[in-house]
Amino acid sequence: MDKIAVLIPCYNEEKTIGKVVTDVRNALPEATVYVYNNNSTDQTVKLAREAGAVVRQEYAQGKGNVIRRMFREIDADCYLMIDGDDTYPLDCAREMVNRVLERHADMVVGDRLSSTYFTENKRPFHNFGNSLMRTCINSLFHADIKDIMTGYRAFSYEFVKTFPVFSKGFEIETEMTIHAVNYNMQVENVVVEYRDRPEGSESKLNTFRDGMRVIRKMLQLYKNYKPFRCFGLIAAVFILTAVILFVPVLLEYMETGLVPRFPTLIVCGFMVLGAVQAFFSGMVLDVQVAKDRRDFEYHLNKIYSEKQLKNRMHASDEADAHGDCDEEMADHRV
Repeated sequence: MDKIAVLIPCYNEEKTIGKVVTDVRNALPEATVYVYNNNSTDQTVKLAREAGAVVRQEYAQGKGNVIRRMFREIDADCYLMIDGDDTYPLDCAREMVNRVLERHADMVVGDRLSSTYFTENKRPFHNFGNSLMRTCINSLFHADIKDIMTGYRAFSYEFVKTFPVFSKGFEIETEMTIHAVNYNMQVENVVVEYRDRPEGSESKLNTFRDGMRVIRKMLQLYKNYKPFRCFGLIAAVFILTAVILFVPVLLEYMETGLVPRFPTLIVCGFMVLGAVQAFFSGMVLDVQVAKDRRDFEYHLNKIYSEKQLKNRMHASDEADAHGDCDEEMADHRV
């Protein structure tokens, strides 16, 4: 089990991967650096190995698939995830790692938006999208996350082993953030510098296609994690629409004693029935969500116990190895 594991998902990053691995090893010399290659067609693998990284493969295309493989295969007390495009300086890496190891944070977010992101990033729709997602998620989930879409994060063992990865692509960052907020995990923000990609390095993120996927994922998770609020909002919209349509019909009936607009009255009735159904659906699903949270806490305690056991076994193995080494040296002296 590693003390610190640095995770770098990569797809065609030959322009920058060597420098990123070297910078990581200089900033965190005790860490094990893992580069997960995602079907690169350039020299990414060769350059990563030459720089001293452990290179592994993930053949299912997409950043979410890569992170699923990483989290499944690697055990560490602290995980530092960073992109392979050399957009994040490593001067904050030690602070982010220490927040996990010493302050017991579950997720540390590298906050680009509070520093140089808006001046360095040359894609205006990316800037707008990041601000929009931050506002929406913090409002819907009552959180205070400074940067939703950042690829620079640190995680605890407990977070990694309890995080179910469903996303396949770049919406994975949104899923991570909402998971941590929903289960009341300790999330901290660290302001980090951001620099634009060097010349010749191209972003794999499609602004509109991936942006729509991120929005869809946010709404899906809001429905799953906050069903009473979600379906309660739908019920409120139905009731409000029914009232707006019903008031003219009622006033006309009070004046004439007639109801000439029966179709409108029927529509109002069905909308009220829909509102009642949505309201009680939200109540039932909210009970299931509460049970899920209780089960998650039990699972979290189990994961913590497994981590303690692995650390004790690792310490015992190291002690045995030192003892064998001492015996060999004593025999050699004799």
